[in-house]
Amino acid sequence: MKYWLFKSEPSTWSWDDQVAKGDVGEEWDGVRNYQARNFMREMVVGDRGFFYHSQKEKAVVGIVEVIAKAHPDSTTDDERWECVDIKGIGPVKTPVTLEMVKADVRLSEMALIRNSRLSVQPVTDAEWRAVCEMAGVPV
Repeated sequence: MKYWLFKSEPSTWSWDDQVAKGDVGEEWDGVRNYQARNFMREMVVGDRGFFYHSQKEKAVVGIVEVIAKAHPDSTTDDERWECVDIKGIGPVKTPVTLEMVKADVRLSEMALIRNSRLSVQPVTDAEWRAVCEMAGVPV
């Protein structure tokens, strides 16, 4: 299993929106960055991810699971763009803010810090464990 981070502006698609979709989940659509798209192409069903609210909150607020591998993005006719489907697994006990991530030496190389604009990012096993620990989520 691999781990990821999915960033969303809560005013566009929030954790509550994701949870409301239930087990059916939702496409992680609208991504128009080649690197983020390529990361989605690497994903397999069962991979887990952090759901991250960008903008003002800037925090990991939930855990999601990939439920469908990369497929054409339904929001465009452009064949270059693909997306995965994800479903909410559960909220974190304690949101993990960007400031908390930056302050933790274990996370100093995390993509969230190094490439903060990327909407879909890989998370290493060690980073996953550290953020889960900070969030009060069992690994």
